[in-house]
Amino acid sequence: MVGAGVVGLTTAVILGEAGHRVRVVSAERPERTTSAAAGAVWYPFAVGPPDKVNRWARTTRDWLLQLQRTVPAAGVDVLTVLECAANARPPWWAGAVQGLRLVEGPQPTGARLGWEFEAPRVEPSLHLSWLESQLQRPVEIARIERLEDLPGDLVVNCTGIGARRLGGDGTLRALLGQTVVVAPGEVDMRRMFGDERDLSAMLYVIPRRTEVVIGGCALLFAGDVPPPPDPALRKAFLGRARAAGFRHGPVLRDAVGLRPVRPEVRVERVGRFIHHYGHGGAGYTLARGSAEEVVSLVDR
Repeated sequence: MVGAGVVGLTTAVILGEAGHRVRVVSAERPERTTSAAAGAVWYPFAVGPPDKVNRWARTTRDWLLQLQRTVPAAGVDVLTVLECAANARPPWWAGAVQGLRLVEGPQPTGARLGWEFEAPRVEPSLHLSWLESQLQRPVEIARIERLEDLPGDLVVNCTGIGARRLGGDGTLRALLGQTVVVAPGEVDMRRMFGDERDLSAMLYVIPRRTEVVIGGCALLFAGDVPPPPDPALRKAFLGRARAAGFRHGPVLRDAVGLRPVRPEVRVERVGRFIHHYGHGGAGYTLARGSAEEVVSLVDR
């Protein structure tokens, strides 16, 4: 297994549960991956194809809700999500969630409609640590130059944007995501708000257990290494949040990551290599469902 973000770790755990011996190698510790900077609420974003995404998302949602009920150490709980909508047509991902309801009336950013539902929220630091604790052996830190040089009966490529270099995948793009993490202030810690009707001025406010993540952006980025946080983006995010009525506390830190986006999530076996990447901003939303498909490819 190459890669120790949420997709790589989840896949490694599921393969281990299926009876396979798994070794995880990663260029970074889990807490230094893009997954550690994610908002980490269940929500299909920037990902396809719709039929598989809905199936994987349903599976992952059910699994996360089970963890929330039974495994406190996994760092999962539940939020009420309000996502603004341009019209009353159900979103393409509606089949992946139960209890989706249309909310009519003015929303904080001026929308007249929104979709409300309950969704698992993951605390990245807790969840990644819990996943790592479920592995058969510790994560090995090493920079892999060629997948072909790795030993093993099978090599599973979960390197996210790194697959552009390792696999030569020209369809894989990086979308830069930046957020600012703040103290709660007067923000309702039981509810997430999102408005992605205009990606050039998107806003999401995601409470974690003791802090709030405010974003965001989805900007095409040419490189494979995230740049430093942009103060102008931070100012824009906080300005949008204040204009929408969110009275947050002091700024704690910035976070930057690269979402690995391609026309379709790649879950494919080629010889002894299984490629499993391109989840975009939906790694926590799809990880368990797509990992189960990887298991089926191993057993093929």
